[in-house]
Amino acid sequence: MQKTIKHLVVISTLLTANLLFSAVLSADTGEKPRAHRAGIVLEEFIYTKADFPQSHSATILELEGGELLSAFFGGTHERHPDVEIRLTRKKPGGKWTTPVSVADGVQSKGNRLPTWNPVLFQERGGEVMLFYKVGPSPSEWWGMVKTSSDGGRTWSKARRLDDKIIGPVKNKPIQLKDGTIISSSSTEGKGGWRVHIERSTDGGKSWENLGTINNPDKIGAIQPTLLTHPGGRIQMLCRTTSKAGYISQSWSEDGGLTWSEMNFTELPNNNSGIDAVTLKDGRHLLVYNHSARAQSGMGHKGRGVLNVAISKDGKSWEAALVLDYINEPEKQYSYPAVIQTADGLVHIVYTWHRKRIKHVVVDPSKLKTYPITDGSWPSDKIPLVKSVEQ
Repeated sequence: MQKTIKHLVVISTLLTANLLFSAVLSADTGEKPRAHRAGIVLEEFIYTKADFPQSHSATILELEGGELLSAFFGGTHERHPDVEIRLTRKKPGGKWTTPVSVADGVQSKGNRLPTWNPVLFQERGGEVMLFYKVGPSPSEWWGMVKTSSDGGRTWSKARRLDDKIIGPVKNKPIQLKDGTIISSSSTEGKGGWRVHIERSTDGGKSWENLGTINNPDKIGAIQPTLLTHPGGRIQMLCRTTSKAGYISQSWSEDGGLTWSEMNFTELPNNNSGIDAVTLKDGRHLLVYNHSARAQSGMGHKGRGVLNVAISKDGKSWEAALVLDYINEPEKQYSYPAVIQTADGLVHIVYTWHRKRIKHVVVDPSKLKTYPITDGSWPSDKIPLVKSVEQ
């Protein structure tokens, strides 16, 4: 607890100093200070107008030939029965298509339930899979899946997953060299926040739940993301409770079959979703809110800033980018999803104030990084500057 308080005080002090510095600079020069933006290739919205007012929890997938698919849930608001899974696509050099509904929560008796957290995944040489959840709340939802053999243009009938299988709860699965698919999942029931791995050796036709990894009485964690390391090692990074305050981690030495006791990294977590990807050059890229939930100056529930960090070993992290920043009530940047495409570029999609989904493309070879020491963002190198597009 003392370590947590110490780190949060350091972070808050640095960020407050940076905000004051930015304000002074603006007054002296009459110009808005520029954030560290090296490496950003493109920033755009997936859509700007839609027939639904809110959206959240995006996912992204590259198809053969470079076409992109993205899905998210959209409707009146989270938990509303009219919330459906929306899908859009973008050809290389083109624009995102108008989002269309590809899954809903209509039940056999005609009643409706909200849908949640879509995840797009394609096994090597196989069909595109769309995993999502249906239910009144995260503690009561169940897993669903649809498949597509034509790149997401048409979809199979929805199939409910087995009772012990949720599917990838927020972030993409990984596929090992032997074809095994490792899917990270979690539950939020009466037993607390519990993380588990779901494993398939037959291309996603059937799944095995390998059991709870964390002790929720020590570290409550959900929504894992997976990184691959030399020698077949796999690292898991997780969202944690507000009380915990830090991203948690666990390691597997045997292809995801067994996992080490969960512990904390030095990176803060505001009880919001994260995602990460292992790059082709062996580095690891993490997208997250570098803030505490109740931290001053960090917007709605600490979701007023969205950051990118890089690591060579998954242990020591360096600051790379501030994707967006604002400190205003009810505005947020959250729930990122990240992939690296065949051309080496990194694509990030995330929630923009619950009103739109933003898409940012980054060239990881152009990133300038600075060490994150004791969990403190190096604000003197990569400052927080209010985002222009509001």
